[in-house]
Amino acid sequence: MAKKKKTGDAPKKTENPHVKGLRADVLEQPIVDTLEWNYMPYAMSVIIYRAIPEIDGFKPSHRKLLYTMYQMRLLGGNRTKSANIVGQTMKLNPHGDAAIYDTMVRLSRGYGALLNPYVDSKGNFGKVYSRDMAWAASRYTEARLDPICGEFFRDIDKDTVDFLDNYEGTMKEPSLLPTTFPNVLVSANQGIAVGMASNICGFNLGEVCDATIARIRNPRADLFQTLKAPDFPTGGQLLFDQAEMEKIYETGRGSFRVRCKWRYDKKENVIEVYEIPYSTTIEVIMDKVVELNKQGKVKEIADMRDETDLSGLKLAIDLKRGTDPEKLMQKLFKSTPLQDSFACNFNILIAGMPRVMGVGEILDEWTAWRTESVRRRAYFDMKKKEERLHLLKGLKKILLDIDKAIKIIRETESDAEVEPNLMIGFGIDQVQAEYVAEIKLRNINKEYILRRTGEVDTLADEVADLKDLINSPKRLKEVIISELQEVKKKFATPRRTELLYEFSDEAPEETVEIPDTPVNLFLSRGGYLKKITQQSLRMASEQKYKEGDEAYLAWETSNRSELLVFTDRQQCYKCRLSDFDATKASALGDFLPSKLGMDDGENVLWACIPGDYSAHILFCYANGKVARVPLSAYQTQSNRRRLTGACSDKAPLAGALLVEADQEFVLISSEGRAVIFNSASLAPKATRTTQGVSVMTLKPKWQVVAARPLEGSGIVNKSRYRSRSLPVAGALLKPEDKGEEQITMQV
Repeated sequence: MAKKKKTGDAPKKTENPHVKGLRADVLEQPIVDTLEWNYMPYAMSVIIYRAIPEIDGFKPSHRKLLYTMYQMRLLGGNRTKSANIVGQTMKLNPHGDAAIYDTMVRLSRGYGALLNPYVDSKGNFGKVYSRDMAWAASRYTEARLDPICGEFFRDIDKDTVDFLDNYEGTMKEPSLLPTTFPNVLVSANQGIAVGMASNICGFNLGEVCDATIARIRNPRADLFQTLKAPDFPTGGQLLFDQAEMEKIYETGRGSFRVRCKWRYDKKENVIEVYEIPYSTTIEVIMDKVVELNKQGKVKEIADMRDETDLSGLKLAIDLKRGTDPEKLMQKLFKSTPLQDSFACNFNILIAGMPRVMGVGEILDEWTAWRTESVRRRAYFDMKKKEERLHLLKGLKKILLDIDKAIKIIRETESDAEVEPNLMIGFGIDQVQAEYVAEIKLRNINKEYILRRTGEVDTLADEVADLKDLINSPKRLKEVIISELQEVKKKFATPRRTELLYEFSDEAPEETVEIPDTPVNLFLSRGGYLKKITQQSLRMASEQKYKEGDEAYLAWETSNRSELLVFTDRQQCYKCRLSDFDATKASALGDFLPSKLGMDDGENVLWACIPGDYSAHILFCYANGKVARVPLSAYQTQSNRRRLTGACSDKAPLAGALLVEADQEFVLISSEGRAVIFNSASLAPKATRTTQGVSVMTLKPKWQVVAARPLEGSGIVNKSRYRSRSLPVAGALLKPEDKGEEQITMQV
């Protein structure tokens, strides 16, 4: 047994045996060690320090940017150039100016990606609902912190959060920001890490504050009473599904749908879309509508324009005369991003570990974290007051007998002995003695003495109150509740996304009546299809084909029929004859590879009219095998146009035959042998890609070249080619049995 390599051993150097005459060292390293030493640190770095937000609602890049702006005194101050902010932020975030500025743009009021923006911007910051509306360079724009950021930095200098060294150890930065409300649920946040991701939708600030207060007072409170549903800065209408929303609130995973808001101008016959889903852009919507229009799926639209201006977003859709706007919008909701889904993944870092949590669990975690921040703030204030109280107690002893203190100081010969003599004379410590010794002579008056001594009792009461607060979870929660109420009063805004509890989810059925007229179809070997009416065919029946092309298959059918087209890539294309324009015999027709959107180099092999899909197809392969597949295997409920894996790819297809009732067929090989078999001897296979069963045995250099029904094949001596069992090699064709050998594939 090989000796197991210990984890942590240095890689072993060995000479490369493939390199001769040159010195080449190769590092032997197991793949497990490579992943552990190289990949895992990278993955953890992306998860913890880049992509996943923490309980304060910020990613590290957000936090570094906002803290830099706070240090630049941009909270309540004048705006400064964005380039200046970007440069200062690089002291904490060395990922390049472009990445930092992109972060600032997405936090800005001008961009509009947040319900409550953090950055008060001036200049062109682009728009979240536009893909092509680019923001101006950082040298042209200005910014400062929005007033709501005051709730992120309140008491940050009172040890409410831990501080860490920056990347080079020259500055300190906060590990978290002491937010006074659950910002993690208010701000939409998306991040893709390694092996995991996070996608948090935003909620209305006022509703989040109410829900947090209700949760603190009653852990079993119904969140839906206060936190109705997500809210987005782009508005729109949220299709409220109670079961799905409960799943999101409970597990942190799930999805919901948001659709646009629109109005109909009857006078101009125009639909105006003025709010769109948060997860899409106006350009994506227009591209999809144009695509559908080209495909003929949305024929009711005459024109579509982007009329967005300074007043806000607006997409104008010109309708054709007689169009029902309600039915059109229902169709667009189904097939365009005018109705889009938002997939929730509430993945948040808690103490450095990613966790997917429901809304209630997130509020509990934030409350626990915020409780500790308030306790740390109270402890900081208490220690400061205790220090002040300690000094005043020493001062009180001195001021009660100030003459004695003056005498001690006057009789002390050395300056260094003043404090020790005061300590001995009044029984105070060094800190108190130093404080007393620094008192100005002018402050030794009655008013000053009474005011200072009066502070002692007040400070003592305040210290006692802070101690009680620190040790009272109930009082700490009341402080959090009062701060939440204050935040709601100052910054709450009305809900932007409307909730739809009753909505239509079904697209209207197409009411276009397809005429049921008899038509004749002609398919050439080159893949050209003609649909000709009987009247046109009677006027001119001589078919025209390209040079080198010839007739292949023909049908008499209805304009409502479907057509299945099989190709040499083992794919089946499904189309309706009504999609083809009627033509004349003198025309070439529609080139199917282009009409059906086939892949480059893909060619038509065979086609059939499936009817009611009750028949079967015989796939005859060059290796002598035949597969019987029911047509129902190609019947689909949806409007799929292409089916992959339509037949086996193990051997070339020599022929395909449509079997509506069991009958005899003949296979002919390149050696000149023939085999007659009955389709009843072949059991149907449910799998389209089945290889079939062997019917004709072949020598290595021969293959099947033709397959056709026995009736009309021209074979006279039929019994010569029949066999009691299959497979057989077949008998050599006699001259009188050869018939029309040029036909290789039949319908």
